[in-house]
Amino acid sequence: MLRRLIAFALAAAIAAAGLWALWPRPVAVETATVERRSIEVTVEEEGKARIREVFTVSAPITGRLMRLDLRPGDRVLAGETVLASIRPVAPGLLDARARKIAEAAAAAARATVELASAQVNQAEAQSSFMDSEFNRATQLVRRGTISERAFDKASLDAAVAHAELASTKANLLVRQRELESAEAALIEGETGATAVACCVDVKAPVTGEVLRVLTESEQVVPAGTPLTELGDPADLEIAVDLLSRDAVRIAPGAEATIDGWGGPPLAAQVERIDPAAVTKVSALGIEEQRVSVVLKLTGPPTTRNRLGHGFRVVARIRLWRGDNLVAVPMGALFRTGADWAVFTVRDGRAQLTRIEIGQRNDDFAEVKTGLAEGDVVILHPSDRVTGGAAVAQ
Repeated sequence: MLRRLIAFALAAAIAAAGLWALWPRPVAVETATVERRSIEVTVEEEGKARIREVFTVSAPITGRLMRLDLRPGDRVLAGETVLASIRPVAPGLLDARARKIAEAAAAAARATVELASAQVNQAEAQSSFMDSEFNRATQLVRRGTISERAFDKASLDAAVAHAELASTKANLLVRQRELESAEAALIEGETGATAVACCVDVKAPVTGEVLRVLTESEQVVPAGTPLTELGDPADLEIAVDLLSRDAVRIAPGAEATIDGWGGPPLAAQVERIDPAAVTKVSALGIEEQRVSVVLKLTGPPTTRNRLGHGFRVVARIRLWRGDNLVAVPMGALFRTGADWAVFTVRDGRAQLTRIEIGQRNDDFAEVKTGLAEGDVVILHPSDRVTGGAAVAQ
């Protein structure tokens, strides 16, 4: 009898355990309460901080640039700070042929100077003789010894001699300058004259800071070589390339927040939207139409002292904002056909509820119909949650 009781008890225990194991249990779920809140719809994109006006200072002439002592971050004053000094370039070295040609040209120039000097001596002698003849004719015409015509002829000869003397002297000056030019062609390498001749100073066109030193070492530079970049760090703006479908939803004056640069969030405002898009290829190889949007920083400059030219930022531009709206978490929404739906919890059971939503962001959606304030919805429902299923929060 005892054995039968023990066997019966074991069988009952096994049956009870199996029944307990197979008995349906409530599905454990995570829930949230539908509340009234503010919803803000934004578009977020990486951007770049840049100085509004960047000045590239270039070499005004060809010459030897002296080494620049400037460093990025140095303060400059318009019209006062010397950015660079440019001195004349030393003459090039002559090869054997060029030297022979230059020496021959110099020798020929010396010969022409000697010829011109001899012509000057000849003209001086001729002029002196004609002056004597003119003086003699003057005395004779007073006495009536010679005719007026002979006197005029002597006067003309004296004037022609003077003009010839002036011409030969001018020719001598020309030949002397030609000699100097020919001798200058023989100058090569660094000389004391070229070393002393200095310099053309390039001064800062604006007040600001040095952003980059483009050419630092001493070297020969042609005219137009970029030397430095200048700008005012306080005059910053934010440039963001948005997808064209997002750009059409933005209007000038829209509020924005600048974040992700390493400092506190900065207030900004849309200042300009380019009217033309540019085709760019994304990291996935997809062609996208991007539109440049420029944002103006509206906060005090002291809040962005460490933000510099070319720094990466994240811009969040507000597209829409609503206050005191019935809002449901986005994690509770899913699609049923063409409708949006949620699972609500009533009396410990899940109920499928179709709803109509309005504006939404990554966290919440505006509820137009289907839910009321205080309703409890299931977040991220699994496939075990169905209409009428028991749930445990």
